[in-house]
Amino acid sequence: MDLQGIKQRFGIIGNNEALDRALDIAVQVAPTDISVLVIGESGVGKEHIPNIIHQLSARKHGKYIAVNCGAIPEGTIDSELFGHEKGSFTGANEMRKGYFEEADHGTIFLDEVAELPLSTQVRLLRVLESKEFIKVGSSKAQKTDVRVVAATNVNMAKAVREGRFREDLYYRLNTVQINMPPLRDRGNDIILLFRKFAQQYAEKYEMPSKIVLRDNAQHVLLNYRWPGNIRQLRNVVEQMSIIEQDNREITAEVMAKYLTDYNEDPHPVLIPAQNGMGAQGNADFSTERELLYKVLFDMRNDIAELKKQIRDLVGGNAKTVHHAMDEQAVIMQDDGFDEYQPAINHPQIMTHVPPKQDISHNVMSHNVIDTEEVVDDNLSLAELELINIKKALEKYKGKRKAAAQELGISERTLYRKLKEYNLAK
Repeated sequence: MDLQGIKQRFGIIGNNEALDRALDIAVQVAPTDISVLVIGESGVGKEHIPNIIHQLSARKHGKYIAVNCGAIPEGTIDSELFGHEKGSFTGANEMRKGYFEEADHGTIFLDEVAELPLSTQVRLLRVLESKEFIKVGSSKAQKTDVRVVAATNVNMAKAVREGRFREDLYYRLNTVQINMPPLRDRGNDIILLFRKFAQQYAEKYEMPSKIVLRDNAQHVLLNYRWPGNIRQLRNVVEQMSIIEQDNREITAEVMAKYLTDYNEDPHPVLIPAQNGMGAQGNADFSTERELLYKVLFDMRNDIAELKKQIRDLVGGNAKTVHHAMDEQAVIMQDDGFDEYQPAINHPQIMTHVPPKQDISHNVMSHNVIDTEEVVDDNLSLAELELINIKKALEKYKGKRKAAAQELGISERTLYRKLKEYNLAK
């Protein structure tokens, strides 16, 4: 069965490359009995993977049991997983089978496996290594033939380093690792999922029509970070389906009301990624705007100071002027620039400072050429952004991928900006 058939069978929406990769691995490992660890943030749909693996395996006629390890109290987790004998603890009025006994010849999905207590991790390791377990209150080992698929939203390597998870168990579970991408990285899949949920809730609540999105509302969806991932998106659509009964066409303003922490500037300025952050990192658009303001104001102050020093030195000699320029270079290095150049090498600062030799020559001839301001005070942020985009495209001869990397944004974001400024061809 191809991936599209898998998606239709299991109700999975999306065409994201990372999602397809995860599904492809699940299909490949399904016929085997090796353990699988699914990694991904809460709400990304990790539960689809073990279901796919079970249904496409030889165990599909056996039981499939999903266990949320974080929802079971520490004092009863061993009893839930491995069972207990009558009288083994207070309240154990009869013998009870655990999930590993119930799921014999089937599959167990251990969700939030990192929440297991260390004592339970020892018992689980024994099951994986020898296919044996011992009930609570018993001394007799029992055999079980169970396929284990685990999932977590925790950094497992860090948990191992901190002693919260056994290293040997981690490697036994992580024979094959499947990574589920967060919703914010899935691009237009967000729109597809919104439409799917809108249709579902229109039918569920018997609405005359499903809610639809305007283009500016789609822009909000695509630029929001979705910390709750698909689960959060589903909840937002359900709320809208009920509350927006008189307004089935959703605008950006309406959408923002349901995303209380959405604070994107309507005209975000594109700046290069700094310290690993940018359009594809953890910085939001308001942070980018603040960084741009800081760069602009710092540079304007630097150039103003440079102009003042040059004017004060009119009539001086070239050596003195060069000394002033060298001092200015030190100032600019302190502000984060590696060197002082005739043309400042920064895609967001559109200016040109005359070379040192030209300045000294003009001072010597008592004909000082004034340096330009860093930016025109009358330019808006949107105009600055447009200038930056054009400059990046010119630099790379219209190659969008290279231009996007120069600007520190994704190629999809650049394409959207080109459409916004009527530059798309």
